[in-house]
Amino acid sequence: MPKKKKKGPPHTVETVGLDVLEDTLSFYIRSINIALSHDLDDRLEGLDVARGTGKITTLLLVDSHPGIRPSVIAQLIMRDRSAMGRLVDQMIEHDLLTREAAADDRRAQELHITEKGTDLARKVRKIATKQSSDFFAGVPEEDQKRLLDILRRVYRRTVGLGQ
Repeated sequence: MPKKKKKGPPHTVETVGLDVLEDTLSFYIRSINIALSHDLDDRLEGLDVARGTGKITTLLLVDSHPGIRPSVIAQLIMRDRSAMGRLVDQMIEHDLLTREAAADDRRAQELHITEKGTDLARKVRKIATKQSSDFFAGVPEEDQKRLLDILRRVYRRTVGLGQ
């Protein structure tokens, strides 16, 4: 029979240790991601890219790279083809993107931004930049740059890009 743990006093957030999680990157990344995602969703409330991963990156990449193929975006946001297809379909439904057959390969698709999408991309860039600035408030600029550099290198390796 398993030994029952002794009941202790009530615990508070300030007194609870994180066990082995104290020294694991995954715990901090997940926790910060959740906090940032909730904050960004609040800031984007009412916009067509709120509440959903991949929409913002897709919008900005299509705006910055007219004719980009969904497969390229899928690799960059680590999505499979079917998930990417659903995301693109949703963005087309919201009149943010258009899809055309590629001139060099009629089986391939190219994505283009609509006027509505361009306006939204402009708003999203301002919101995302402000959120990042707010998030780093109180963190020395040198530490911000170091952290972003490390994360950028890990991300690039993870998605198969060179340093």
